Amino acid sequence: MMILVDADACPVKDEVYRVALRHQVAVTIVSNSPIRVPDHPLIARTVVSDGFDAADDWIAERATPQSVVITADILLADRCIKQGSVVIAPTGKPFTANSIGGAIATRAIMADLRAGGDIIGGPAPFSKADRSRFLQALDEALVRLKRTL
Repeated sequence: MMILVDADACPVKDEVYRVALRHQVAVTIVSNSPIRVPDHPLIARTVVSDGFDAADDWIAERATPQSVVITADILLADRCIKQGSVVIAPTGKPFTANSIGGAIATRAIMADLRAGGDIIGGPAPFSKADRSRFLQALDEALVRLKRTL
């Protein structure tokens, strides 16, 4: 089992470390620039090129049914779901085979609206409730994966 984190804009890295260490699961932090990670044998850092989607490509190539992927990127989530991975957004929202199609469609609609100048802004600010939901979702995902191995 492993946790792969799309880390450049991830607000829950500390929470990932905490849950992963409690469950003794390896974590790989993937980013386009160096990010400080705890000095622990279960935690690794991978810095990829700053090329378009380099981190996404690295994660998607390594995603397996035994991995949990942490990302807010809907297209990366889709790629990892197709590899059989469990995918969780930093808000604790799980991406599933049943929900990813709707998420992709909503993303496309919002991009069109923003391009037309109809919507300005982004997602709601990250909250304590999001952090709590994430902790619970990650813990539950790891427990479920352990049962299947």
